[in-house]
Amino acid sequence: MAAAIPMLGAVEPQLLDSVVDEAHAKLSHEPFGDLRVYFSGSTGQLRSMTAGSLQLKPGMEPHPPHKHVEEEFIVVTEGHGEILVGGKQHQVGPGSMMYAGSDSLHGVKNTGTVPLMFYFYKWQK
Repeated sequence: MAAAIPMLGAVEPQLLDSVVDEAHAKLSHEPFGDLRVYFSGSTGQLRSMTAGSLQLKPGMEPHPPHKHVEEEFIVVTEGHGEILVGGKQHQVGPGSMMYAGSDSLHGVKNTGTVPLMFYFYKWQK
């Protein structure tokens, strides 16, 4: 996922007020699942913001646990899996939410038999 999601280092064009539906998000079919990026750019308050979703295939993880300078939220809406954050593995399902601060080790894995759908929001001040 790290290679498929825009990195938040460079200043990007400022996001405009808008609504993007699933059909118009930037879609890439990765070996681990379908990745959609709805928004990626700077805002009036942030150097960079990325919001998207990943429909993660059973038994897969988008990448090994990792760290980055951006803060990140993950919201699970379908399926079941594990999220590593804060040095602990957490069992997650619909309605679970993760927050990982800057340079915090985190990762997600689908441990279920159906796709794990989650939405992610990453930003850099």
